[in-house]
Amino acid sequence: MVEGYADEASPVTPPPPFGWSPSPRASLAGRTAGFTLVELLIVLTIIGLASAGVVMAIPDTRGSLTEEAERFAARAAAARDRAIIDAAALSLRVTSTGYGFDRRVDSEWQPLERKPFGDQRWTEGTRASADGGEAVRILFDPTGLVDPARLTLVRDDEQVVVEIGADGEIDVIV
Repeated sequence: MVEGYADEASPVTPPPPFGWSPSPRASLAGRTAGFTLVELLIVLTIIGLASAGVVMAIPDTRGSLTEEAERFAARAAAARDRAIIDAAALSLRVTSTGYGFDRRVDSEWQPLERKPFGDQRWTEGTRASADGGEAVRILFDPTGLVDPARLTLVRDDEQVVVEIGADGEIDVIV
């Protein structure tokens, strides 16, 4: 017999085609149905990462402290402008829990009720303090001059300062 050639007595099985593998049933013959521990851990990791991404994307319902300080500054500027337009003094009452605006009527300060001057509470967790203590009254003069003040708003570990200058300029400092 010539080497490499088969004779009729000894048949040669041809090699399997490239990429051929035994049938899936043959490779899983000894395996039970279900997932492996590694497959389950990979799925749990993917679910955990997706959940963390969703939680991080949800905004704080209270809004940012800077936004609250800017709303406060805008209302204070509106009160300053209203005092000039009406040629009557207005005051800004600030406490640790909120703020409001007053007008002098018959030598007494009366709260203003109309928007945007109604009493406002700080959002949950926000506290305010002024250089002079927790409660302060800032007077807006009809000429545009203001009692200067420096208010500090604090929530959790965040702090924002609102400065009201004697010239009526109001700045939010982050």
